[in-house]
Amino acid sequence: MIETRVVVGRIAGHYGVRGWVKVASFTEPREKILEYRPWYLEHDGAVQPLEIVGCQAHGKGLIAQFAGVADRDAAAALIGTNILVARESFGAAGDGRYYWRDLIGLRVVTVAGRDLGVVESLLATGANDVLVVQGERRRLIPFVVDDCVQRVDLEAATITVDWDPEF
Repeated sequence: MIETRVVVGRIAGHYGVRGWVKVASFTEPREKILEYRPWYLEHDGAVQPLEIVGCQAHGKGLIAQFAGVADRDAAAALIGTNILVARESFGAAGDGRYYWRDLIGLRVVTVAGRDLGVVESLLATGANDVLVVQGERRRLIPFVVDDCVQRVDLEAATITVDWDPEF
């Protein structure tokens, strides 16, 4: 079985002179990234595992240090690198809850059976998440279960929505 890896963060900068880096976490809450192991770095299309020597919350952000990264120059070379973890490390999202990663790529159809396209990405708006659906045109559909979103079927790779296709 091929392991699926998901981007959960990015190296955002260096911290200090001993090889520590600033981590931009894409998890909610942001500290959740510290629970996932192992981490993999993705750089120029190559993915490699890395050993975490230390990681912690620092102020409003996170910092980490990796084996073999001992100075500021080595840390600076990692800036912009994606941090990935195995999808299997997430566990189940919970009843009626979904990881964004699991929704991307699903086909979106109306309750009347009209195909609207495929989920390209999601947006966090504060009030609710929004599906970005790309079909014959781009649509933004609120991800509000039992209102706009009637059914999510991960096995069939479809989301059924109560949405006017002309909107």
